[in-house]
Amino acid sequence: MITKFKALTLTAALTGLCLPLQATIAQAGPIESACLQSDRGAGRSLCGCIQQVADTTLDRRDQRTAARFFKDPNRAQEVRMSKSDSDSQFWARYRQFGNAAEARCSSRS
Repeated sequence: MITKFKALTLTAALTGLCLPLQATIAQAGPIESACLQSDRGAGRSLCGCIQQVADTTLDRRDQRTAARFFKDPNRAQEVRMSKSDSDSQFWARYRQFGNAAEARCSSRS
């Protein structure tokens, strides 16, 4: 069974912004911004928690890469299946982030 967190981090797609979210998104990290813009119905608490975990487990470059998965979920699959050493190393870090975020944030969904 796919948890709400995994659905957010691996298969979310961005949707249009509503005006009240724009100020929040401007202050948020890249993953929190993508999470808030997704159509998965995640709230600020969950998205903020996921960003907090990202801040402790991923550098900013990795966070920007992971945030792009919300817009293009197919890209996550491409990175996961890639034979590139750098993609494999990123995916290992991303999995650690995902496991940590799921453990810490699952009660906020």
